[in-house]
Amino acid sequence: MDDQTVARDAPFAWPDADLSSVPYRVYTDADIYAREQERIFRGPTWNFIGLEAELPNPGDFKTTFVGDTPVIVVRDAAGAINAMVNRCAHKGSLVCFKPRGNVRELTCVYHNWVYDLAGNLTGVAFKRGVGGKGGLREDFDQKEHGLQRLRVEIYRGLIFGTFSDATPPFGDYIGAELIASIDRVLIKPLKVLGYHSQILPNNWKLYAENNKDSYHASLLHMFHNTFGVVRPTMGGGIKLSDSGWHHLSYTQREALADEHIGKEKVRSMQASYKLRDSAMMQHTLELGDLVTNSIQTVFPTLVVQQILNALAVRQLIPRGVDRSELIWTVLGFEGDDPDLAELRLKVNNLVGPAGLISMEDGCVGGWVQRAARADGEARTIMPMGGRGVEASQGSRVTESAVRGFWKGWRECMGL
Repeated sequence: MDDQTVARDAPFAWPDADLSSVPYRVYTDADIYAREQERIFRGPTWNFIGLEAELPNPGDFKTTFVGDTPVIVVRDAAGAINAMVNRCAHKGSLVCFKPRGNVRELTCVYHNWVYDLAGNLTGVAFKRGVGGKGGLREDFDQKEHGLQRLRVEIYRGLIFGTFSDATPPFGDYIGAELIASIDRVLIKPLKVLGYHSQILPNNWKLYAENNKDSYHASLLHMFHNTFGVVRPTMGGGIKLSDSGWHHLSYTQREALADEHIGKEKVRSMQASYKLRDSAMMQHTLELGDLVTNSIQTVFPTLVVQQILNALAVRQLIPRGVDRSELIWTVLGFEGDDPDLAELRLKVNNLVGPAGLISMEDGCVGGWVQRAARADGEARTIMPMGGRGVEASQGSRVTESAVRGFWKGWRECMGL
């Protein structure tokens, strides 16, 4: 048996109240991973499950996941968006196998149980038996055997689902300051330009931390620092929700920053590097400000991204204790003119699995995962910017948002 998936005999308890240090065991313990599915993904959280733009017509559906639970998201004949667990009420088979499509009803291929687009059971093959023999008892009530439904909320074209009645309305969940930053980016109806998908060789929480780590960008990413998308001398900062669970990290070009360009003594600054084609570094100021980089997280697994004119949402899906999947949905706006549409695709070369910026993020989580297996009782430290979940700061040289993630994680997990 692979020893990395064997849980320790002792029940896990967080060693103290300190949010600035994390036991490596949380990345490698199978029992902790199983508890996350129950307490976080099937708990009082809003999980991103799709975009309205992906389901423009009645009958359009997509399949996705909330944690490791397979989910169907579908637009019904009345135009409503419904989400159900992709699991037949009869024998538990997947109902939908394709990633997306259009249907009039949902049929399980195993025994032909049929559901409408709200998940109600509408038909059972051989319900009355054959030749008067077999079939269902008269007291079988189809109304009690539909697909398990999720609560759904939609905000600015983003579709969220939750299993819990205790999850507050989405606006209350992330708070007024952070919902305003979603409003800032998603200013028009969305258009899907394409998808990237990649498998990460690490626990899902390592990528979640990476997105909230606001100061690694100018250190790890050579392209960021060298070509001026993100530099430590730029304006910007971080914002945290009142709960600490969600965050926004942003940078913006300011006149005061120009005099400092090239003076940072860090490995990622390579002044001798040049671009043969600088078109991908053009920046049309379509959002009314000078922000070059905006990374917003919604706990537990959504990122809303604006890097120059590259817009995207990133959905993180756990695939086991030491494996996760990252799905990038590349976005534009309905009504983009041809020049802007082409610019978005050029700038999109910065991100995705082989992106000039984000390729490093696909590696570092795996490096931590490999090292974490050696000693689950050793601990990370996160001392930058304090020890707790400090209020929003003008500086990005802080790990406050990462500590906020662990605050949310511990509250959901009851630790």
